[in-house]
This record gives sequence, structure tokens and C-alpha cells, in this order.
Amino acid sequence: MSDERITIDELESYLWGAAVLLRTSIDAGAYKQYIFPLLFFKRMCDVYDEETAKAKAKYGAQLNRFAEEEIHAFLIPKEYHWNRVREVPENVGQAIVDAFKAVERANSEKLQGVFGDAAWTNKNRLSDELLKNLLDHFSSKTLSIANCPEDELGQGYEYLIGKFADDSGHTAQEFYTNRTVVHLMTELLKPQPGETVYDPTCGSAGMLISCVAYLKERGLEWRNLKIYGQEINQLSSAIARMNLFLHGIEDFHIANGDVLLSPAFLKGNRLQTFDVVLANPPYSIKNWNRNAFAADKYGRNFLGVPPQGRADFAFIQHILRSMNETSGRCAILLPHGVLFRNEEKELRKTMIEKDLVESVIGLAPNLFFNATMEACILVCRTKKDKTRKNKILFIQAVNEFSRIGTQNFLDEEHINRIASSYNRYENETDFARIVDFDEVANNDFSLNLSLYFSNSAQQDKPCNTPKEAAIQWDRSREELDESILKLCKALSESER
Repeated sequence: MSDERITIDELESYLWGAAVLLRTSIDAGAYKQYIFPLLFFKRMCDVYDEETAKAKAKYGAQLNRFAEEEIHAFLIPKEYHWNRVREVPENVGQAIVDAFKAVERANSEKLQGVFGDAAWTNKNRLSDELLKNLLDHFSSKTLSIANCPEDELGQGYEYLIGKFADDSGHTAQEFYTNRTVVHLMTELLKPQPGETVYDPTCGSAGMLISCVAYLKERGLEWRNLKIYGQEINQLSSAIARMNLFLHGIEDFHIANGDVLLSPAFLKGNRLQTFDVVLANPPYSIKNWNRNAFAADKYGRNFLGVPPQGRADFAFIQHILRSMNETSGRCAILLPHGVLFRNEEKELRKTMIEKDLVESVIGLAPNLFFNATMEACILVCRTKKDKTRKNKILFIQAVNEFSRIGTQNFLDEEHINRIASSYNRYENETDFARIVDFDEVANNDFSLNLSLYFSNSAQQDKPCNTPKEAAIQWDRSREELDESILKLCKALSESER
């Protein structure tokens, strides 16, 4: 076991090495069910030992006068410590399950259900030999705070999440959003110390952690940031809690459940509201309870009821209703269709008339793992500055990206350019344009960015690959569909 400071490269190699051990037995999409709980358990036990050593050095023979809770962040029953589990000769999966349950019971207020319910005892998939190899691999390093500070371990954890998304295809997309896009969204909203931050579809909590990182990078107080999240997938919600703990964040509230059916954070019979809301809701889901939303007791249908085939505006309305009435602001990552689809026109029209939309930002294609689609960021605010009332800032950032292999991402220069343009709220040729309410109304309340920029603003970088050509074709087709709809409407009105 290594007791030396772990570099980031060593940490990443160590974490991915654990996943490699599972490759012949477990589908890549299921890695997270096994790697994350073991990593968290190992970290807890090593920190427990570190805390014990420090307390012994400080108090000596007087140590027995202190309760366990006064010394340790988490309690680890001695018979279920990592070292005990590692010594088990057979039925290793059952020993792991027993240890997880014991640790959850000992820390029930914080850790109930955090380790998930993976099939550790299925020896057809996880033999004793494989599990012992996995335990031995994790035992090769000591994950104490001295060896691996929280920020660095959190960085390694984020690396592993990204690797799982890349390695397992679509199976990891429910909890992974390109971190450079998350960084941009945080820069747009600028969370402040003491504020409340909320993500209603939080996945692995990357957006919430980004808000903490924003404050840390600026030397601002981050421990009093009040963090809330909800996630429908039970495993992903458990991963979110582990992720927050591994980043050194202990004061948070993560709920498991369907936010459209049962929002978890309430104040009496109303939704709890927040200063900052970030979200990447599932795109255009069809299987949702539209009838329940039509009769929503929290008034989340104030713009109208979305069509059954697309729940995007159900999530948008939940977010808008969850914003503090004076300080609330949000950044929502969405498919471009919400900006112009005719079936959602009335919802969009009402949202614009209520002057909630502050900015629409078009992003480059291929910023998401295994998805070439373009997305947009919708920025809304409950109380817009008087200079921004009845106006919307459109930012056409489709050409702001860099590429590694087949994956696009945002560099710091791209993030800074977009965020600076949003903060200035000024016109910038072929990149940013302030549009007043009347022009949006004249465009039939479509927010399609192509309507608000000259043709030159729409010119993309040259198509170097068939995939890029296909992306541009898809975008052109969407714009053509919108133009046809507008033409049909004009013809229909002329015939009346």
C-alpha cells in the first residue's frame, strides 16, 4: 500500500485500472455500479484511519474520553472496515454487501442507500477471485486526505465519470454532461456565497459541484452554499451523493424521484425556490404523465400544457417556478427544437410575454458524448435589469469549439467570449444581437437563432468529414422546416 502523495496522472491510472479488471465480466455501462461504491468505501476507511492517527497523536491516553462522532466525519464499524473485508477468503461479494449496509446504518442520516444495490453476490458475474483482485487493486494506494486532497480526488472521480460515458456509449448519458458546457453555464449565472443552488435533474451532481468550484477558484466562501438536487435514476442519485462527499462537500440535499410527478423540495404546499438553477433535462421525452401535469397542484403549468410527445416545456416550467421571485436565475441546456417547434408555440409565446427570457445561446454540435446534435442554453431571470426588459440577447456561438479526436469541447477562450458577451449585453457583429419584443413577436415568437442573424453569421467552419456535413445538413433541414411552417401560415392567412 502506497502512503505517498498521489499525482493526478497516478490517480486517473489507478481508477481506470479498477474498471479494466471488470472488462471481461461486466458490461461497460455497469462499471459505475461497482467502481464508485468501492472507491467511496475505500476513501471513507482511509480517512477514518487518518483521523484516528491524528487524534491519537494529539490526545494520547485521553483519546478514550472523546466520542467517535467527535473525531470522525463518518463512522466505520471495526468489523466492517476495508481491511477486514479484504481478508475474507470466500463469499467476498456478501462481505462487501454486509460492510456497505453496516456503514449505512452507522451513518444513517447521511449515507442511507448511498452504496446502491448492485449484484455483488452474483458469482457468475463476480467471482471471489475477481472481487479479491479488485480489492487488492484499490488497496495499492492510501486514499487519505494527505495523500489525495478532496479537490484532487473529485477531479479523478470526474475523470472516471467521463471515461465511463466515453467507454459505454449511450448508457452513461443519463448522468454526464460535457463539463466545459457546465463550466460555461456556471459562468453565466455567477453563484454567490450563501445562495441556494438547485438542479432538478442532477445526474452525478456535476453542475452543483461546478458552482462550488466557481467560488473556490475566486477565493470566496463556498461552505455556506446551499445545494439541492433531484434525480430520477436511483443509481445516479447515489453517485451524486458520493461525488459531493468526495469533493469535500457535506452540506447538501439530494433526492431520488421523478421531479415532474413528485418534486422533493417544498415549502408548505408550494415549491421551494432557489437563487440559482442549472439543468440539463432529458430531451423531448414521450413517456411522461401529461394528465397529472395538466392538473399540477404547484402551478407549474402556468405557460400551458406541453404536448405528450415532448416534455421539454414541463421541465422548463418546473425550473421557472423554482426560481426565487427576486434573485432567481437559471441556465437550461436544451435541444434547439424548443426554440421554434410549432406545437410549443403558445408556451413559448407566454414565456416571452412574461419577459422571463434573458438570453438564448446557440452551441456547437458534437459537444455531447455519442451525440452529434447541437444544443442551446436558455438563460432566464425572474427580475431582469431595467436595461434588459422586453429584450432578448441572442448569441450565435456555433463556431466556438475545439476538437480532440471526434469530440468537441469549449476552451477557456470560448467560455470567456460567450460569458463576456452575455455580461456586456451588447450587439456584436455576427455573434451577439439584442432583439426587442416586437421583433420576436413579428417572427411569430420563434427563438430560432437563424432568424436574428445575417446569412454570414450562419456560416460554419468547413466540413472536413462526412459527419460534419451531416450535422450542417440536419441544421439546414430544421431551418427549412421552420420556413415552410411560416410560409404555410402566411398562405393560410392570405386565403381567409
